[in-house]
Amino acid sequence: MRHGETTGGFAFRGSLDDALTDLGRARMQAGHDRHGPWQQIISSPLRRCLAPARDWSRDAGIPLQEESRLREMHFGTWEGRTAADLMESEPEALGKFWQDPLNHIPPGAEPLVDFRERVLQAWEEALARVAAGPQLLVTHGGVIRLILLHAQQRPLSDLLKLDVPHACVYRIHVQEGGGVSAVSALGAVDMEVESGDPS
Repeated sequence: MRHGETTGGFAFRGSLDDALTDLGRARMQAGHDRHGPWQQIISSPLRRCLAPARDWSRDAGIPLQEESRLREMHFGTWEGRTAADLMESEPEALGKFWQDPLNHIPPGAEPLVDFRERVLQAWEEALARVAAGPQLLVTHGGVIRLILLHAQQRPLSDLLKLDVPHACVYRIHVQEGGGVSAVSALGAVDMEVESGDPS
């Protein structure tokens, strides 16, 4: 599951630890309730993922593992900036990133191959535990894109071709030997909730 909408609107959040809006939290809760139950929850340590994961773990009495390798990619000097802002100040760099993120990362950003390596290490460890029952990973758009590319045996260059909406749930079916048999996009619950976000 991807985290819900965060305060501050759309931006390259990366390692920033922004809170969820009321709507973002409610949509995550609805997705959790619709697609559970879970044997274990594994969450990014950033609060937009971890705060609801802690509540679900406590309420259901199931284990919660904080997994730092499921953090979003660090976007370097683009952290906290919007695409609209970058279109004005660095349009060429932004365009190259959208077209070829493997070879054109933001200045000071985490290399995409390093990002993939840490995410897939965490993913393989989660796969090893799946025989015990369904695992819920609560994480970020970039992390989910990497896992989906890996599961579908697609190249890293396809990373930004995947749409991963806020609070969207994906179910990945794992075979007994650890291979992926199917990937299902379960979507996000569409709802209207008043947001406490002042923006």
